[in-house]
Amino acid sequence: MTEQKTWNAFTVERKDHVAQVTLIGPGKGNAMGPDFWSELPEIFGELDADPGVRAVVIAGSGKNFSFGLDLPAMSGSFGSVLADKAQAGPRTAFHDMIKRMQSGINAVADCRKPVVAAIQGWCIGGGVDLISACDIRYASADAQFSIREVKVAIVADMGSFARLPAIIGDGHLRELALTGKDIGAGHAEKIGLVNGVYADTDAVLAAAHATAGEIAANPPLVVHGIKDVLDHSRAAAVDDSLRYVAAWNAAFLPSQDLTEAITAVFEKRAPEFKGE
Repeated sequence: MTEQKTWNAFTVERKDHVAQVTLIGPGKGNAMGPDFWSELPEIFGELDADPGVRAVVIAGSGKNFSFGLDLPAMSGSFGSVLADKAQAGPRTAFHDMIKRMQSGINAVADCRKPVVAAIQGWCIGGGVDLISACDIRYASADAQFSIREVKVAIVADMGSFARLPAIIGDGHLRELALTGKDIGAGHAEKIGLVNGVYADTDAVLAAAHATAGEIAANPPLVVHGIKDVLDHSRAAAVDDSLRYVAAWNAAFLPSQDLTEAITAVFEKRAPEFKGE
């Protein structure tokens, strides 16, 4: 594959009408820090506009797909809204930040080129948001999934709640979101979160490229049309959900429990939540 451009949180390679977007960090476990959120919409905007790309594979480097939000790297973004007497100004800025971050995941979902996710190891929080925006998801046998935002006093706001009801159904989503529990690849396949499970990282990546290649061999404008028609019936509901959770979090996310969650991460201990 020929690499086109240097990014901080990704590599992007193109070959035979298929692009591979690989998460590379720089946080541990491909955690999603500032570079991830700023680069993702630009990358998928470019891929959407590139007539030479007909399908995209998204993967994680190393042993894991993504640990999700890089809370230490992003904690500064929470500072002003967690400050004493934070009112309209910092809350408006926080709301704007949520919307900007949502635009990255939205760029994946809105890309006219179908996106196939190849998932290995841990796929946590924002990682689940990301794969929920993909068209097709494959997992390696060691994959583990968790909508873990509840464990750090956050209402997930990057798209899982908006998109997963159509993928796994309301009951399974509520169980995962309210408990923050981990599930393995077999369970994920059973509830429809992934389309198939493969032996290891190499096998799941090969499967994703095989499917992307099949898609790329089809008439590209018809493929665009299929995505557009399939997305149309739920587009308004997804947009409404994202707008609502951005406003909800700008109003209610700042809490003593969130401060405790961030502190516990830095101190490497279990948080003690008090509902404050």
